[in-house]
Amino acid sequence: MKYIDTWDLDAIIPGGTKSPELQTKLQHIKQEIQIYQDLLAQWNFAENKSAEPFKAILKKQEDIGKGLGQSATFVHMWHDAYMNDEYANVVMGQVMDLSSEVRKLSTTFQKKLVAIPDNDWQTLLKDKELNKVSFALNETRDEGKRLLSEEEEKIITELNQDGLAGWSRLYDTAVSIMTIPFTDKEGKTTELSVGQAMNRMYADPDPDVRKQIFENWEAAWEKYAPIFADTLNHLDGYRITLQKAHHRKNFLEEPLEYNRMSEQTLDAMWSAVAGNKQPFLDFLNQKAKIFGMEKLGWQDVDAPVALGEIKPTRFTYDEACDFVIKNFTSFGPKLSAFAKHALENRWVEAEDRPNKRPGGYCTGLPEFEESRIFMTFTGSTNDASTLAHELGHAFHSHVMRDLPWLNREYAMNVAETASTFAETIIGNATVANAKSKAEKVTLLNSKMENATAMFLNIHARFLFEKSFYEERSKGIVSEQRLNELMTNAQKEAYGDSLSGYHPHFWCSKLHFFIDDVPFYNFPYTFGYLFSLGIYAEYLKHPEGFEDKYIALLRDTGSMKVEELAMKHLGVDLTKPDFWTAGIQLMAKDAEEFISLTDEILNQ
Repeated sequence: MKYIDTWDLDAIIPGGTKSPELQTKLQHIKQEIQIYQDLLAQWNFAENKSAEPFKAILKKQEDIGKGLGQSATFVHMWHDAYMNDEYANVVMGQVMDLSSEVRKLSTTFQKKLVAIPDNDWQTLLKDKELNKVSFALNETRDEGKRLLSEEEEKIITELNQDGLAGWSRLYDTAVSIMTIPFTDKEGKTTELSVGQAMNRMYADPDPDVRKQIFENWEAAWEKYAPIFADTLNHLDGYRITLQKAHHRKNFLEEPLEYNRMSEQTLDAMWSAVAGNKQPFLDFLNQKAKIFGMEKLGWQDVDAPVALGEIKPTRFTYDEACDFVIKNFTSFGPKLSAFAKHALENRWVEAEDRPNKRPGGYCTGLPEFEESRIFMTFTGSTNDASTLAHELGHAFHSHVMRDLPWLNREYAMNVAETASTFAETIIGNATVANAKSKAEKVTLLNSKMENATAMFLNIHARFLFEKSFYEERSKGIVSEQRLNELMTNAQKEAYGDSLSGYHPHFWCSKLHFFIDDVPFYNFPYTFGYLFSLGIYAEYLKHPEGFEDKYIALLRDTGSMKVEELAMKHLGVDLTKPDFWTAGIQLMAKDAEEFISLTDEILNQ
């Protein structure tokens, strides 16, 4: 079948970023915010204990949330598809100003919830509509108990623009002007952007190219490291100060609370990873053997593997769409029917053309109760997996579309569940459809890159961040000490499998400088392993599993992850067993990679 590989943006808001309809919409949202402010000011629970004024406030929150979400998504979509549209930043500024007004009012709302006596609060939640969203409401009220006065919280919100957000933007600005020199075999030197250098350093098939870029990469980050050390210290120092002001016991409490999980679950996950690393270290050692190295360097971990004369499988966009739909069908009719609908109705922007931003994502259009996907399709099997991954995200939102608005907000750690599950289906299918052993090796290597990132690289990030926060709580941490903490973390995570490490990784990894949620990294490993654990359960009992899977996805926004896993899978996330089952699925791929490459090398 033929599929159109571009978005239909006019179906959302006609006229692009300068659309009069968009400006009318933003003006309407501004008026809605004023009505919301008035409703909050008028709500006095002590005088009127009826649930109706409260429900009117929640309805107005939903209307504003959907309107802002729709507007922000549209502008982001337009900007990412047409990066030369400078006016997109102007309109996004308007959206951000409106969002800031809503955030300020959220403090007033939470304060009013906290002021309601506990007995009255429990009575209020007995209302039929409110009871359905009691988990989210209790969560919001509990968060409100940590808040300072309204005036203080307003000042914090305003200061964050020059505090957390300001330090984060400084990092982005500094990285944007950095360049990494590369000299080719003809002696010509080119200045590469950070993005260009990173892609080539990890993916170039020539080990000498990878080595040269890595050495220049380290030197470049070392040059800028004093700026990044200041940035990281002040970014997280600011955050630690806020955590103390909000009566948090330690630096892990906030990210655990945000991800709706316990520290026991986090410890169990990392315990399972630490205790089951050997197959992945063996995989790295095997890659070193294939490359004729004693040990891999840091820059070699994700290097491509090509044995013999192979022609890797290529897809046209139409073929990839059909391949994804067909293999989704092997899991369940609802997932495949949804994917078919999304692809036929131009939910995906995949055209390979200039002036698009790199990367891929899935985003929501809450007023339509639909999703949209952004990527650039170049024909590789990885692109087919990316398409499946983003369709998995969209399916997650799709199965929740009829739930109450407050029950659709799921945390970052479970956000990767459906996407990784969908990608696993397609990844397994591409390996199964390999035309030769050599091609199968290449595809297995791609799958193992993901596993080593989740089990080794992100484990190193967590170990570093934990030790950094411990030391930063006592004072400024020097650049030299940051390098030591990073190297120590990498050695612990990777064992003795590498010939060299990346001391300045702490400043080259954007995730450490994101101003949103601290410890941004471990939710990726959680989502990846949680998904693999679910897939392991599916392999045990495939009959009728799709409905069970959908039921789990629908509950991701209304309970803690431990309760979610126990209710739908009957497993205890605070014990390593569940996590180990997911790890063992990938260990089998590592073992097959080693077996196949030995067989090919010994021919």
